[in-house]
Amino acid sequence: MKATGFISLWTLVSLPCGPLANPAEREDVVKHAIKLHRGKGAVIAQRKQWVLESCRKLSGLLRQKNVVLNKLKNAIRAVEKDAGLSDEEKLFQVHTFEIFQKELNESENSVFQAIHGLQRALQGDYKDVVNMKESSRQRLEALREAAIKEEMEYVELLAAEKHQVEALKNMQHQNKSLSMLDEILEDVRKAADRLEEEIEEHAFDDNKSVRGVNFEAVLRVEEDEANSKRNASKREVEDDLGLSMLIDSQNNQYILTKPRDSTIPRADHHFIKDIVTIGMLSLPCGWLCTTIGLPTMFGYIICGVLLGPSGLNSIKSIVQVETLGEFGVFFTLFLVGLEFSPERLRKVWKISLQGPCYMTVLMIAFGLLWGHLLQIRPTQSVFISTCLSLSSTPLVSRFLAGSVRADKEGDIDYSSVLLGMLVMQDVQLGLFIAVMPTLIQAGVSTYSSVFKEILRILILIGQILFSLAAVFLLCLVIKTYLIGPYYRKLHTESKGNKEILILGITAFTFLMLTITELLDVSMELGCFLAGALISSQGHMVTEEIMCCIEPIRDFLAIIFFASIGLHVFPTFVIYELTVLLFLTLSVVIMKFVLAVLVLSLILPKTSQYIKWIVSAGLAQVSEFSFVLGSRARRAGIISREVYLLILSVTTLSLLLAPALWRAAIMKCVPRPERRSST
Repeated sequence: MKATGFISLWTLVSLPCGPLANPAEREDVVKHAIKLHRGKGAVIAQRKQWVLESCRKLSGLLRQKNVVLNKLKNAIRAVEKDAGLSDEEKLFQVHTFEIFQKELNESENSVFQAIHGLQRALQGDYKDVVNMKESSRQRLEALREAAIKEEMEYVELLAAEKHQVEALKNMQHQNKSLSMLDEILEDVRKAADRLEEEIEEHAFDDNKSVRGVNFEAVLRVEEDEANSKRNASKREVEDDLGLSMLIDSQNNQYILTKPRDSTIPRADHHFIKDIVTIGMLSLPCGWLCTTIGLPTMFGYIICGVLLGPSGLNSIKSIVQVETLGEFGVFFTLFLVGLEFSPERLRKVWKISLQGPCYMTVLMIAFGLLWGHLLQIRPTQSVFISTCLSLSSTPLVSRFLAGSVRADKEGDIDYSSVLLGMLVMQDVQLGLFIAVMPTLIQAGVSTYSSVFKEILRILILIGQILFSLAAVFLLCLVIKTYLIGPYYRKLHTESKGNKEILILGITAFTFLMLTITELLDVSMELGCFLAGALISSQGHMVTEEIMCCIEPIRDFLAIIFFASIGLHVFPTFVIYELTVLLFLTLSVVIMKFVLAVLVLSLILPKTSQYIKWIVSAGLAQVSEFSFVLGSRARRAGIISREVYLLILSVTTLSLLLAPALWRAAIMKCVPRPERRSST
């Protein structure tokens, strides 16, 4: 079978390779080759003669290859036994011979693989798209493996070249006497080589055979410069440092995360440019929103829209910008907890626990009802309803800045109720993320396994409740025994130097964040609890820490809101403006009405007037719906169209939130306190 395949291949390759005088002669040769391939137009004697000659040439090449391989093996044994060669010279020569052996074997294997691929294609049905797709996938896998092998061979050649240079240097050092400086430099060179060998991680070789690892074809793209000659040296440096961008066949873009040589410092200049651009453009956008009476956060969102994929598309490191923006959420919730003392938390904990749970259940019930009427899958209905039931904690925190205090003696403060309910929604967010894998499986499960899925969900809920109990027990221990001595130590060490205080508070926040993450509770809850624990040390401590952390929070919050703008698509909103406005108003009104209904049932009679303000603060959709929506889209729970609708409704609800909040404040808050609340 292999010989027949080689003959067919040799027919197509050898005929056009001779020197041809003119296009007419080349055309005659091509026609003759086609006739030979089809078995037409050639006499039997000529066909037999051609087959014999092709087989003779093929067998001659195979014999030559075997002879060369035997000579290489003998040469390797001779080099290893040669006592006159140094270790570096032996290593170089043996390495070179082994690379040549691999080249011969891989060339032969490539020809056989091509023949087998041709046989599969001829045996397949050209009308069967599935079969053609499978053949294409097999060819693609073969090409990827061939590319990997060629890349490894090139790396081996580089190593052989390095060994050759080492051998030449050793020969030169043996033939001449070295000065003291040369001997020192030679020792340093050897130490540097040992250091590189010790710190180098063979990540490629270690992971290429790991289960779940696939070979992918990528493009390596250098930065587009107008004057290529002027920036040639810059690109050469970037090529050496590995700072170019990789793009795979799915249009995902990758940048360097860990270099092979860790001794050279590197910086991601794309990320630096993105942060600088966002910082510069956020200023005029924030000024514009302040001028027309909108919160500055909308200016930062507009900045993200202008720089994102729907605008200038100048942000290259989108994932890195979003990651940095997450720290804005962490510090925002830390300051919220810093203003939200445990005493006030105890005062409204029942309302904070019951309110979000009732609202989520009601939203899911309405979602299932509408899903049944519109023939939407229950899994998709539950997911959409849960996404829309969440509200934006960073946005409401900005609304409540400087207004966290009681309205009347003995009454419940609306800001305490609102923040408590938002924190509980953050806990629900962590619970929903934990349940999402089960929700994905439920979408494809049969009715016989519904009971098992419900049981699994109940077990997950029990685990989350156990984690919450462990977190609050840990907070009680920290508040009683640790937080007081810890802060006093920080305060003593930071006199005249605020760096220690900032670092200590940040480290404590990250510690609480890590603990809640390890216990499968949302990281945002850990940041909030860190602030609440520190606020238990008194008002003076709160003011001192707030002055240090607020500038950091403000800068990172700019990055966070700009990262939200990167996922806003104005063209889609314009195309479907009527539908989106109807959906957004429906969601806002529904959340407002449900919040009023729930709060009417759980608030004391003396505090019923705050239900309008709290409901107005909850009547928008959280920016975390972007995160949940992206995960659900990747998992196949929702379609692309539903994902874009969720993004657009979330954005429009956030834009409507300031107007609804101001209307509620104007109606319910006395005039002296209205300035601080708005």
